[in-house]
Amino acid sequence: MRSMKIVIAGGSGYLGEHLIKRLHGDGSQIVQLVRRASKADHEVSWDPYGDAPIDTALDGADAVVNLGGAGVADRRWTPEYKQLIHTSRVIPTTKLAQAVADSGVPVMLNASAVGWYGDTDGRLVTETQPAADDFLGRNCQDWENATNAATDAGSRVALLRTGHVLSADSEMMKRLVPVFKFGLGGRFGSGKQYFPWISLLDWIEAVRFLLANPVSGPVNLVGPTPATNAELAKTLGSLLHRPAPWIIPGFALRLVVGEAAVELVRGARVDAAVLRDNGFEFKHPTITDALTWAVNSR
Repeated sequence: MRSMKIVIAGGSGYLGEHLIKRLHGDGSQIVQLVRRASKADHEVSWDPYGDAPIDTALDGADAVVNLGGAGVADRRWTPEYKQLIHTSRVIPTTKLAQAVADSGVPVMLNASAVGWYGDTDGRLVTETQPAADDFLGRNCQDWENATNAATDAGSRVALLRTGHVLSADSEMMKRLVPVFKFGLGGRFGSGKQYFPWISLLDWIEAVRFLLANPVSGPVNLVGPTPATNAELAKTLGSLLHRPAPWIIPGFALRLVVGEAAVELVRGARVDAAVLRDNGFEFKHPTITDALTWAVNSR
């Protein structure tokens, strides 16, 4: 990928930090939008909820990448936190998209999620599937629609419908590995529900691919071979040399994390159709490949 000037919002998160490191390796100039006082030349302070313009931060930018938003599984889904999940995505995205439009930035990559699809009940779905009529589905729809100003202005907008990202330092692996090492691992619920996954390496390479290639609209950032929750548990147990016999029922998860348990007990069988059809090649095409890499890269 050629070197570019890329403005990134949400760059202090897990995905953002890894992406920025890789883009620096390409020789790209990175400008980070931060919500605190800037501490370095490459940082620009912005208020995603205020009226102060940010257009000058985007001057000469080849692309804007927006990865901001409150974590879906970070807290219980109280009414207040559900509102934060929504507003922390839609309001900053709306402001960024308008700035992209006003500044004439040619490319915008905006985070989204496979929560768009809801529970697909084993059906394979592609990017053409309509949004689920539930909290996450409606949230993703509003999030994606918040980029309309950039699209209407002629910018190429790609929407990153990301699955569960697997790496040694991903939140999911940090939570699962100790449990499995203690011999307490197992599947969630029936285990038949599909688990949309992608390795961190492939997620980063997919974003680089989308920065460099003329792809627009929704893009499923998931591995090319869908796997079930039971397959995840069995593979991880095998790699850690631990049995994974336990069944963690949905009601137990809900007692611990509340409504957010929906992310673990439902399943979306998601196809990486747009990436595949545009010639993207995965480094980790199976759940075994991705988990082996994640476990051994610790």
